Amino acid sequence: MRFLSDVRTLRLKMLELEAEHRELDHLIEQLQESGSRDELQIRRLKKRKLQIKDQIAQLQVQLSPDVPA
Repeated sequence: MRFLSDVRTLRLKMLELEAEHRELDHLIEQLQESGSRDELQIRRLKKRKLQIKDQIAQLQVQLSPDVPA
């Protein structure tokens, strides 16, 4: 039972991160389309988006079975 709980927790966290990733993508797009001159804010948002992408990748590795081909 503990294993299933852990898997559910990891999947939930991954879904939350994917939603945040999409939100950041949308926000960055809006800022760029509006001609925002705040390049520092855009860079920070892009950096956060990359961090989230890395976290998602780590969760996917944890959820993938470790079975040799």
